[in-house]
Amino acid sequence: MILTVTPNTALDVTYTVDGLAPDGVHRVREVRSRAGGKGINVARVLRALGADVVAIATVGGPTGAAVTAELGAAGVAADWVPIAGETRRTTTVLGDDGSVTLLNEPGPALSGEEWTALAGAVRRHEPDVLVCSGSLPPGAPPDGYASLLGGTSVLDTSGAALLAGLAARPAVVKPNAEELREVTGLDDPEAAARELVKAGAGAVVVSLGPDGLLAVTGSGTWHATPSTALRGNSTGAGDAVVAALALGLNRREPWPDILRRAVALSGAAVLGPLAGDVDLAHYHRELGLVAVRARPEQE
Repeated sequence: MILTVTPNTALDVTYTVDGLAPDGVHRVREVRSRAGGKGINVARVLRALGADVVAIATVGGPTGAAVTAELGAAGVAADWVPIAGETRRTTTVLGDDGSVTLLNEPGPALSGEEWTALAGAVRRHEPDVLVCSGSLPPGAPPDGYASLLGGTSVLDTSGAALLAGLAARPAVVKPNAEELREVTGLDDPEAAARELVKAGAGAVVVSLGPDGLLAVTGSGTWHATPSTALRGNSTGAGDAVVAALALGLNRREPWPDILRRAVALSGAAVLGPLAGDVDLAHYHRELGLVAVRARPEQE
């Protein structure tokens, strides 16, 4: 079983507009909302692939009630941790010109007791793979993810939370190129990824946007690229990559196979209407088209 943890849950609201311009008035053609937060998106993708997955997430107030109702209707198994604060909302504005604009609220502060309850929920389960995703909410301990991680784990966060999480020696961390540059100060993704490996990561998989994925692992370094560039909603692409990493670790697949699925799923997520959706037809077509190339090892 794969367990995902979302300490900063959200109700994702998506607006579709003709285009987005500063200081302008915009008519929204379509409004869609659903349970969100990175770990919940990961769980949704894994369920679409038929994996055994449970999502742990915090919820509070009427917005939290909407989150629990929507995810229950979607058929994703969840273990909810009640909190006093109101669950945050995130807003994505999709323009017909291909623009994607995100507005992410910080989320409610968690008390010490609420964080203890979240950690207890994680300990109640005995997953084969543990996934910790997203930002830490206000009030969470600085080493919050390090205190949760154990066994075979995937960490997808940024900044101080990412650096602190390395102390728990996660099997994989998955920053994007900008997040990696932020925590290492290095412009070269491969050199930066090797710094995170030295600091405790078992492997580092870097999202390079349309250029695919770079993986620095204990058994080799690879660059995986899609067969074609896609246009759509990129907000859930990284979460789809994390889902592929967790599934591959659970099945103990070799890295080239894991990366092939990760790139194919990432593209399938770009074609999905909302974060957590994947175009399964594209995923199955793309699996055989992703190029995975080994890179020479550095001294």
